[in-house]
Amino acid sequence: MSKVKWKMPQPQVDYRNFRLSKINQDEYKHLKLLLFWPAYFLRYPIIETINTADRCFPVSCWLDDMIPFHESFLIAYQFWFVCLIGMTVYTLLYDVPSFKKYIQFLIISFSISTFVYLVFPTCQNLRPTQFERDNILTRLVGLMYQVDTNTNVCPSEHVIGAVAFFVAAINTKSLRSPGKITIFAVTSVIVSLSTVFLKQHSMVDVFAAIPVCMVAYWVCYGRKNRPVHSPVHE
Repeated sequence: MSKVKWKMPQPQVDYRNFRLSKINQDEYKHLKLLLFWPAYFLRYPIIETINTADRCFPVSCWLDDMIPFHESFLIAYQFWFVCLIGMTVYTLLYDVPSFKKYIQFLIISFSISTFVYLVFPTCQNLRPTQFERDNILTRLVGLMYQVDTNTNVCPSEHVIGAVAFFVAAINTKSLRSPGKITIFAVTSVIVSLSTVFLKQHSMVDVFAAIPVCMVAYWVCYGRKNRPVHSPVHE
């Protein structure tokens, strides 16, 4: 089996020359898309203030009863942040067109999920009341449960982000080798599965993320720009 080569390409933009006064120049204006990240994190306390637990509809299905809780999935769950930030940095440096589509995918899909949270507030009551094991991971999960409420869960933004990460990888030329794509695919699947094994989400939330991703994919990657033909004069 051939080894996966991770040789870094040359950066497309020299950001050492960037100044805020240059933000509207063609070379740097894509940096404005980075404003997505503070907006993404700031909306959480706003939504949770609006969607109190008593307003939320509990979401679950029979599949949830077949999936056991296991604290080891906390590692994959938290690796989600590494994936999203890592893909942001990589494409920002080495593939600006891919960076633009990646961030646009996140903006569209998370805007849809935010709208759904506001018009149809959801929660889940799947979390264990006590852990069968006492170890560092269960203690960290307990801490996470305290910080991250069980509201605003359907569709799962963890799944949406994992799909965005994978889609960006397969649409970035320097990451499009079979070995790398396999790694990104497996990572995306494990991160998505971690949400249900940690009882952070129901399988309903996972399935609900799929059409959201399909819409964002079609807008960002699926549409083909047809060339405009000038009239033929004879």
